[in-house]
Amino acid sequence: MSAKQSVTVIGLGPMGRATAKILLAAGVDVTVWNRTPGKAEALAELGAKPAATVAEAIAANDTILLSLIHYDAMYGVLEQGPADLTGKTIVNLSSDSPANTAKGAGWVLDRGARFLTGAYMTQSDDIQHPASHLYISGPKELHDELRPLLELLCTNEYLGADYGLAQLYYQAGLAMFHAYLTSLQQALAMIERSGGSVDTFIELTKDDAQSQRDFTLYFAEAAKQGGWGDLAALKMMHAGAQHVIDASEDAGVDAALTRTIQDYYQRALDATEKTGEVVPVYQIFRNAAG
Repeated sequence: MSAKQSVTVIGLGPMGRATAKILLAAGVDVTVWNRTPGKAEALAELGAKPAATVAEAIAANDTILLSLIHYDAMYGVLEQGPADLTGKTIVNLSSDSPANTAKGAGWVLDRGARFLTGAYMTQSDDIQHPASHLYISGPKELHDELRPLLELLCTNEYLGADYGLAQLYYQAGLAMFHAYLTSLQQALAMIERSGGSVDTFIELTKDDAQSQRDFTLYFAEAAKQGGWGDLAALKMMHAGAQHVIDASEDAGVDAALTRTIQDYYQRALDATEKTGEVVPVYQIFRNAAG
């Protein structure tokens, strides 16, 4: 079979298992390997071919998809296979920083393989959710070659030749997601502890997705101009954060997240007073080193 019709999946955590299952369902010939063999055996019932060793898994196919905890794990895994990876293509779908991704790409290229980096922007391991995307970066011609295979997983977004780009946009998305998910839990705890109705809150916020999109567009445009907010806006946001803190703590809910948010407005206010010019919160993030 050609590389587009057969593939090896190394790493069978939630995302690796989901990847293998989708490819198997699409009729792809899939070889799998995992440090603990039980997960590979479960996939064998669906038609996957478990490899006994990493070397066997790499030898089975020219295209190898990695789904590991981070890029450091890649070194320890691939070092169990051949030192010369000429003729192989490694697509690393693991999460990490752009810098670690670039380092990992160099390591793979030095061993003769071709390399793409990918990142699933999905709801948990629901790769084929309509909103799911696979961010890809690396050589465009390589992605063009593998796209028929990778598109079986979910919609691909090719972001450029720089190996770190897929992780840059992925981690930026996670920065928003982590803040949202944590703040949502704070909000639900506030309502529940105060005797309110979570169902009412869900109904009241049913149009938030469009509102958040509007805010995203507005603040992104403001960021291009240096950031949002004049002195009055910074003071208003600082005071508003205090109201959330008071409401949370009155209900016996941890308000540490909102205190951290308030601290950014305080730092912006302090920098504004020091410089004599308005310093938006965006600049506090952007110029953290200075």
